[in-house]
Amino acid sequence: MNSSNKTTELEDVKINIKMKLSALWVAMMLLYIYADILSLFRPGQVEEMIDGRMGPFPVTQGSLFTASVLMIIPAVMVFLSLTLRPKVNHRANIIFGVLYTFVNINNLIGETWAYYIFFGIVEIACTLLIVWYAWKWPKQEDNPDNKLREIEMTNHTAETLHLFIQESQGCGRATVMKTRSR
Repeated sequence: MNSSNKTTELEDVKINIKMKLSALWVAMMLLYIYADILSLFRPGQVEEMIDGRMGPFPVTQGSLFTASVLMIIPAVMVFLSLTLRPKVNHRANIIFGVLYTFVNINNLIGETWAYYIFFGIVEIACTLLIVWYAWKWPKQEDNPDNKLREIEMTNHTAETLHLFIQESQGCGRATVMKTRSR
């Protein structure tokens, strides 16, 4: 019998802040979609839609446009959370996270159906997590991995520069002297 000492700990991979924010916006969109789909099964909901009402509001171009904007922002934030520069990303996620926290709270006012309240609470938790993660966005200098990459890049740059200087002096051969930061 082979008795080797293997560790049984699972690997924990650090997830980038942009990925976390994007995933939370995806979760928000899915929660919105499923809450709305389940709402179609509520008695009287389909009749209300046929009568041209969206909750307490009449269905108009303006109300549908407003609803569209409210749904497009989180959908676009899925992409923008991955691509915006950190400073803009930080601000956008805080601003829209707070805005959608209030939207989700407003959606729960007067609500009596337990499933919808549950969806609303989870949606609020997601928006608060978006704000929290954006607020706690790691600073460049606080990340030890960034410092290590900077040292490695500095070493690589120094090696390349040394090689370039030797070649430009006409040495004929490329010997690289490695410089290490201690």
